[in-house]
Amino acid sequence: MSLASTTATRPAGRQRMLALGGLVLALGGISLPFGTWDHSLASLTNMVANEFVTWALVAALLLYVIRIERRPLASIGFMRPRLADIGIAVATGVAIVAMLAVLYLVVFPRLGWDESQQFGPLLAVPFWLRLAVVVRAAVCEEIIFRGYALERTKELTGSRAVAGLFTWGVFTIDHLGYWGWHHLVIAGLAGGVLTLLYLWRGNVWVNILAHFIIDAAGFLAG
Repeated sequence: MSLASTTATRPAGRQRMLALGGLVLALGGISLPFGTWDHSLASLTNMVANEFVTWALVAALLLYVIRIERRPLASIGFMRPRLADIGIAVATGVAIVAMLAVLYLVVFPRLGWDESQQFGPLLAVPFWLRLAVVVRAAVCEEIIFRGYALERTKELTGSRAVAGLFTWGVFTIDHLGYWGWHHLVIAGLAGGVLTLLYLWRGNVWVNILAHFIIDAAGFLAG
């Protein structure tokens, strides 16, 4: 039985405080505008440095779970995926790509929305760096938002629905900084489906694979 399918119970005392501290580390850290502070698109060096910042945050979060909370990584969705999980991840990723394609090719043009100015600088960098960005986004964002934040919020509130809505909202708003208001539709749609996927399967690897497929279609194809 997956973690997401079990009844959420509220922790007490020290565990509750540690969960709150972990949420501050995870969501507070990822929400800081590092890309603006270090001018991440100014050069390849700046972009690489910005990638390392996010990886460092995730490493700190995993150490926090193991060393401070003294809990297994299974408590944030690290479980071996089954063959069915892999198939569901691929199908979900492809389905989200299809939905986003409709938004970009049909809906956005009719509304006069254009994100080419944001995509241009990212698509201009070497393929290896775009691949690194896609891998980082898939791994780090799923561990932070779905694995850690959703699981700990679920424990603190005793509600899967509250945990899902809260982490989905933070994930969506965090995409505002670079992309602008139009992209909230994209992030909201993709983030909503990824949140439902995690609540269903409770496996962070499933979400990572689905997230990778989505971003790879946008930044690596062609």
